[in-house]
Amino acid sequence: MLYHQMKPAAPILVLLTCLLTAAACQRAPRVYQAQLFVFGTVVDVSIQGVDEAAADRAFRELQQDFQAMHRDWHAWEPGLLTGINEDFAAGRPVVADAGIVEMVRRSRQIEAASGGRFNPAIGALVGLWGFHTSEYPIEGPPPSPEAIRALVDQRPSTLDIRIDGLTLSSDNPAVQLDFGGIAKGYAIDLACNRLRSLGIQDAIVNAGGDLRAIGDHGDRPWRVAVRNPGGGVIGSLETRPDEAIFTSGNYERFRLDAAQRYPHILDPRTGWPVRGLSSATVIAPDGLFADAAATALVVAGPDDWAEVANSLGLDQVLLVDDSGMVYMTPAMSERIELIEGIEAVVSDRGRPPP
Repeated sequence: MLYHQMKPAAPILVLLTCLLTAAACQRAPRVYQAQLFVFGTVVDVSIQGVDEAAADRAFRELQQDFQAMHRDWHAWEPGLLTGINEDFAAGRPVVADAGIVEMVRRSRQIEAASGGRFNPAIGALVGLWGFHTSEYPIEGPPPSPEAIRALVDQRPSTLDIRIDGLTLSSDNPAVQLDFGGIAKGYAIDLACNRLRSLGIQDAIVNAGGDLRAIGDHGDRPWRVAVRNPGGGVIGSLETRPDEAIFTSGNYERFRLDAAQRYPHILDPRTGWPVRGLSSATVIAPDGLFADAAATALVVAGPDDWAEVANSLGLDQVLLVDDSGMVYMTPAMSERIELIEGIEAVVSDRGRPPP
């Protein structure tokens, strides 16, 4: 039963709040649901354990939070982040907000631990490839190898960024931040923090299949599906209190030149789109880390993912290679229930020999 609909102040976010039917509510605690649109993704929020007024307040505050994140963290629409990148290019220090500073701080840690496979300082490369857009697929030839190499040779890195309170600075003018591989995860973390601050202890925030759960959904866990890059799902699993499940994939956003397909996930070390893995799914304690770690594994590819997972401290990992073969760690195999017909190689040491 539809009970509330409101138009946002700007077109970047739409809120639609729904209730379960009365019959369903008699069988289980009432769940309040909202759909919000941000970062090009529909965010589904489900809350239980509170009354209607508390749920409505929570959805309104999340709406405002997501609007601010979209405005301030956008990689190509004019805003706080594009202004920071302009100051970096000019060699000027710049005052950021706490959210951007936290993403820089965490990105530095993950970049170092992943051997540079996750590096949100390559925004100039992302823009060169034409991936600063919401319209996919992109058609046309890729950038020239010379242009790609010119940017890679400048070695932009989050490790080039100094943090002094809320002030950021860098001596490398090639550093251009693009939080496409981390912002959604951090936004979900902040949404969960907001819900907890409002006294909500049982909820799930799902952004296009990437999610974080808090609480235990009453007497039964939240059950979520793991998407198959080839279509449909691989399997499903039950969430545990306070964990994030994120998938990074190269199958939806890409550049198309004749028959050649160039995925949007770039290897920061070469400047070229990744090959080998179509997707990586990880389970981790928070969304920011899960989001970035999944991207790092896709960049690592079939041969190096296990080394990177170990370096990042990940034990619950599922991957799908470009041929459709599924790999997962022993810890993940204990969690997921594969659908009929899906087979997987269980290994924590990478691709087994042929």
